[in-house]
Amino acid sequence: MANREDGPLLLVTCEHGGNRIPADLAPFFRHMRRRLTSHRGYDPGALVMARALTHALKAPLVASTTSRLVIDLNRSLDNAGVWSEVTRSLPPETRERIVRRLYVPYRRKAEAVVAAAREVRRPLVHFSSHSFTPVLGGKRRRADVGLLYDPSRPGEAKLCAAIKAALHAQAPWLHVRRNYPYAGKSDGLVTWLRSRYAPREYVGVEVELNQAIVGREPREWRWLRETLVTAIMQSVGDPRTAFSR
Repeated sequence: MANREDGPLLLVTCEHGGNRIPADLAPFFRHMRRRLTSHRGYDPGALVMARALTHALKAPLVASTTSRLVIDLNRSLDNAGVWSEVTRSLPPETRERIVRRLYVPYRRKAEAVVAAAREVRRPLVHFSSHSFTPVLGGKRRRADVGLLYDPSRPGEAKLCAAIKAALHAQAPWLHVRRNYPYAGKSDGLVTWLRSRYAPREYVGVEVELNQAIVGREPREWRWLRETLVTAIMQSVGDPRTAFSR
């Protein structure tokens, strides 16, 4: 997708793209193999989706393949959930080293793309790629795709409405919900960036895919990626989703 001179710049991120454990921390995770390969360790399919978006939109990708059980890059440092049951009990100096080595560089790299767009007075659209487990706490999640945004930011609301409409036009049987299975204003990288950039400068959307689809037959999973990419490309290029100023 070619960038129009007056259109937004683009960014794709993936905070939970893998379940890798740094070598120096491996001894602490020796008995965590099952958890590391579950949704607790990473977001299955999220990195594949992020790469598909990056390729189609010709956007930069900022992604992590370190497990969220080391440190959750999608949580603020003052959120207790940033640490897992393993890392929250590590010595303070070890946790500080994790923050310096993994957390701070990741956030700086993502923010640098937004800052560069502001420098050239171009708005930026950010898609953060995630996936969710189909059942949590015994409760089944009733969606195939979730689009998370802040309803108080008009650009985000219009963009998510456009994506949902485009998906419905292509696949009316696909169950797409907004601000589900999480609230778009919850703590996260996108929320953190919103606090630093005005609505006319930054539009952030978290794309959530149901892991039940990610784990199905490869042809179906590929179809979902292609369908979602098409809907997002159409919506970003639609002048009706232009930024409110």
